[in-house]
Amino acid sequence: GINAEYGKQWYQRRVRDTNYFINTNLRMPLPAKDPMYSAEQIKIPPALPDILKQFTKAAIRTQPGDLLSWSAAYFDALSSGLAPPVKNRFEQSSVEGKVITPGLLAVLHKQIRMQETVPVDDLKNKWDQLSLPADRLQEILRLGNFVADVKWLNFLSLACTALEGNLTDAVTLLCKILTKDPEGGPARIAYDLFKQLYTYLAEIDGNITQEHIESVLAYLDNDAAKNDNMIGPAHFTHSFCPKLSG
Repeated sequence: GINAEYGKQWYQRRVRDTNYFINTNLRMPLPAKDPMYSAEQIKIPPALPDILKQFTKAAIRTQPGDLLSWSAAYFDALSSGLAPPVKNRFEQSSVEGKVITPGLLAVLHKQIRMQETVPVDDLKNKWDQLSLPADRLQEILRLGNFVADVKWLNFLSLACTALEGNLTDAVTLLCKILTKDPEGGPARIAYDLFKQLYTYLAEIDGNITQEHIESVLAYLDNDAAKNDNMIGPAHFTHSFCPKLSG
């Protein structure tokens, strides 16, 4: 009767819908599966483990503020045969955020030391790679009246004064960065270089008279003569030496 006819029509619709689904979906090509590789087929470059190990140690030691930017600079330096932006040792800092540290100034010097002058844009790029504060960079550039090119050792000297509270401590830090003595040693530098940089900083200070500068150098002339024309913090911090700051 009516129920039988209805059931027949319902069944025919279901068959028709099922056939349509099969024709439009199941016959479509299946997406390609990712190829399977065996351990024997995967070739790891022999140098990769050591590269990653050294990179990890450098990142931990340097603690970059912007890891991605620093990583790009690190591998770019390695591929170019240049000194990478890596601290010599880990620095414990109680200050968070972008700050200048002695270790980061030493990193900058390691990267730029072969250049007497450096274009200001190159310096800004290296400064940014180490996540150093942009306002401090601008402050040092203004203080040194640097425009297009920067006399590197003059800039480094001013950066040390921005980090330390007085001229004696700033020159001590400068010696530690520039010295070829082992870390923890006397931190000596050539006396001619000391005279050049101390005179520059004293003149920038503006409160130290030429007479006082000459008295400091007159005292240190004798020490330098006795020490192969080398001077370190032990000499200019001696109680008999006139204070560097006047």
